Amino acid sequence: MSGAGGSERPEQRPERRPRVFPPIPALGQDGVLQALVLGEGQCSDPGISEEQLRAREEWEALEEIQSGLGRTSPVPPPPISFAEALQHFQSPVSPRAGKVRGPGRRGGLSVLLRCLGGPPRLRPQLRGERELVLAMAQCALDDSEWVHMRILQTIYRQLTHSRGGCPRYGTHWEELGFQGVDPGTDLRGTGMLGLMQILFFVLDSRTLSLAREIFQLSQHETQNFPFCIMSVNITRIVIQALREERLSRECNRRQQVIGVLNDLYAAAFLRLFRLWKRQCGTVADAGSFLKELELSTKKKPRQLLRSLEAYVSHSLQPSSPPSSSSQIHFTGICDPVVELEGDSRLI
Repeated sequence: MSGAGGSERPEQRPERRPRVFPPIPALGQDGVLQALVLGEGQCSDPGISEEQLRAREEWEALEEIQSGLGRTSPVPPPPISFAEALQHFQSPVSPRAGKVRGPGRRGGLSVLLRCLGGPPRLRPQLRGERELVLAMAQCALDDSEWVHMRILQTIYRQLTHSRGGCPRYGTHWEELGFQGVDPGTDLRGTGMLGLMQILFFVLDSRTLSLAREIFQLSQHETQNFPFCIMSVNITRIVIQALREERLSRECNRRQQVIGVLNDLYAAAFLRLFRLWKRQCGTVADAGSFLKELELSTKKKPRQLLRSLEAYVSHSLQPSSPPSSSSQIHFTGICDPVVELEGDSRLI
């Protein structure tokens, strides 16, 4: 690759392995490099020395490498809303998987059992939304998709309260609860739906505080667990429940699929949070807790959703100072009292 002055740029290696570079803003604090960045497009200026030109070319080469690792740039990518991200996947040009197979044709005995009280079939007008969900679950994280990168960055900022961006690869993802420096390797089985549900969880005003409380618990000295890995497992459970038509009744009732899946995901995470706190869970308990969640999600999805509704209703109530006329509130059997560390609120 040759620059404006005819000199050769350092050859960029085709291998794009996880590698963390110094953030560009920090490099830009150097006088020469900062001047070159601000003066982009003036390569032909005869006042630029050969040394400055070489420094500029090295800067551009580094910027291109960082761009391939998630478009890290001096200006962080703008955050993205759940609605905007969903619109991207609804677009006909979105790189989604091919047509998703629906439930297989059932035999006479299955039809008879359904008529005798089995789960209903999803209404025809909702099947397109169901296919979109399952297509997102088959869509891999793609570095070349700017929307995918914005989803990652938004999740990072919401959980860490950071105002800046972060590199595409690095140990900061392990701090969020992924297994390695590349979140994409942990999305097998859930695809971009796994990230979309985290995005919903950390953006929805009803669940943001819950998401941050769960994330805080995941950082506990002894009760820690990988937040994002646990989230992906919950998404996998929700997908399976959808495939088995365990959620068709609720989807038909609410006339939506994605909204039901997101609420059920949040309700399952709330259930896990309560189990973890009440039983002083550790990573060794994760398997048994996930099995309990799978059973609850498939057998009693409406009960899980009601527990989320109760949590949201309680959390949205304005706090008021205690008085002699205050009413005593009792907690139902399905909503055990849990005291958060550093927080006396009841969930």
